[in-house]
Amino acid sequence: MMDNKAQISAEFLFLFGILILIVMLSIIFIAEEQELNIAMAAARSGAVEGVSTSSAAIYPADTYRDYSNSKTSLLYPYSVEIINVSYTELGHDVSYDKKKIQFRVYARTSARFDNEELISIGDRINYNLRKSLAISFNSTDSTNKLYNPVFSSHYVYTTANVKWV
Repeated sequence: MMDNKAQISAEFLFLFGILILIVMLSIIFIAEEQELNIAMAAARSGAVEGVSTSSAAIYPADTYRDYSNSKTSLLYPYSVEIINVSYTELGHDVSYDKKKIQFRVYARTSARFDNEELISIGDRINYNLRKSLAISFNSTDSTNKLYNPVFSSHYVYTTANVKWV
């Protein structure tokens, strides 16, 4: 009669080794998806913050001076509604050796603003979106004062102009 105990042990080790390999490969994909989930949550939060501060007409001193001269309608509270925040993967960015993700905010307002004023409101929304991303990924030191672009482990993030609907 043959002793099969060593054979069972070898099969168990082979199965266990394959299982560890599958888990390690899965972690790579899960980590990237988790990073995108964090980025989307931060983008939504930043866009809402941008709408809140902009709609309440709360600006830094230099922006307030600029708006006092040319965009006085932005100095009074107004209503902006975020319709959607989405992202598009733009492929591999060779400059940073990371995948490039571009966020776009879709918004609407009931007030009548000219195109230049809508661009200013959109810039404020995008600034806060990028700032929220930089804070979420602890990358405020590796970006410029406008937080453009923002970096994470696997991605570089930018924003497109707000689309007004």
